[in-house]
Amino acid sequence: MSTPTLVRPLSLRVLLLAAPPIFVAHFLEEAPGFVPWFNAHVARGITAPLFWSVNYTALAITLGVVTVEWLSGTTLSAALVVGWLGCLMFANALFHLAGALVDGGYVPGLATALLLYLPFFGAVVAHVVRTRRLSRGGAAAAALLGALPMLAHGYLILFRGSRLF
Repeated sequence: MSTPTLVRPLSLRVLLLAAPPIFVAHFLEEAPGFVPWFNAHVARGITAPLFWSVNYTALAITLGVVTVEWLSGTTLSAALVVGWLGCLMFANALFHLAGALVDGGYVPGLATALLLYLPFFGAVVAHVVRTRRLSRGGAAAAALLGALPMLAHGYLILFRGSRLF
């Protein structure tokens, strides 16, 4: 009788390799309709080039955060990962969900925000807590601190008709 082989859980480093493709899938879903949707909500609207530059910058930051985790694997890098993904994925998903509820319809990016961002962010946070890279409180604090700018930006867009930048 053979002994079953235990499957090693993915390391955070390997798990994070999915972050850039997930982000790219999200902004590709957004691309065709987000600028007009945004401009219908905010008097000082955005242009397509601004949309792309913001997303390229966020992709570069995502790659940087993944690289920091790959190179260091410290508590600080885990907090950085959770904080950045708290902004990029968690708060952004909440923004898309709130936008859909406010508008009563689809917001460009909603599907990937709900189907990819939330589960991936949850998996990352669960991993760092389970492996004791961060305590539950530390993970919650990092996620909240990271999420604050996007939450403020989303609030301004949806409820004030303005934006942070």
